[in-house]
Amino acid sequence: MDGLNINTDLARSILGGFIRSETTRAGFSKAVVGLSGGVDSAVSCFLAAEALGAQNVLAVRMPYKTSSQESLDHAQMVIDATGVQSMTIPITEMADGLISKFPDMSNLRKGNIMARCRMIVLYDQSAAFSGLVVGTSNKTEILLGYSTQFGDAASAFNPLGDLYKTQLRQLARALGVPQVIVDKAPTADLWAGQTDEGELGFTYAEVDKLLYLLVDERYTPDECVEAGFERKFVDVVVKRIQRYHYKRVMPPIAKLGNRTVGYDFLYLRDWGT
Repeated sequence: MDGLNINTDLARSILGGFIRSETTRAGFSKAVVGLSGGVDSAVSCFLAAEALGAQNVLAVRMPYKTSSQESLDHAQMVIDATGVQSMTIPITEMADGLISKFPDMSNLRKGNIMARCRMIVLYDQSAAFSGLVVGTSNKTEILLGYSTQFGDAASAFNPLGDLYKTQLRQLARALGVPQVIVDKAPTADLWAGQTDEGELGFTYAEVDKLLYLLVDERYTPDECVEAGFERKFVDVVVKRIQRYHYKRVMPPIAKLGNRTVGYDFLYLRDWGT
């Protein structure tokens, strides 16, 4: 689908400027990135290093005991390629302190705990390194609600949130992200054998085409079916977009006064860039 093709040079320039402006306007000059070994965090790290200088970026690897060695190795490839500062902080003890209290805990709960432990580590290093946490969630994940609230969804700013996974891979190749990272099956590495597409039930390539029509081209579900998508697939995706809206916004505040944050109390900085 032509609409999913991007001008990678232009995207690279815009996102580099975004990272610099969002960092400096908050009074910072450094950034912290959680490196999972996947393509999303790799792209954020490459962009941050290019925008702020490698010496001003801290990449943090945060393995759990079930994390694969491949993920650690791929994260190290990004560290070596960009020249950023790095640190490895295992989260097993943190996560198991809670997980061990519930023997029948589901993988979903365990995964959420791991994601939130990683964000605790990143925000602690944000304070220690004096750098803002850079987001790593792409547009596909955000629309589908495929993230952990206050876990991997948390960041000070997100340079990837308007790039579908398909587009992010295009940018990754242009940035020089190692091909083995770009090509491998996306995974949050929360448990052995876990993959994003296995959990979602469809591929990023398939859903990106549908999301582009629904969101960017403003197609109705019926028009998407007419365009060749199966009704069941369309309904599942539309339901996910609607259901997980709460993950895409700040917690709503009950309005009582005349100047309520997020409603009437709005200034230029609140409008974003």
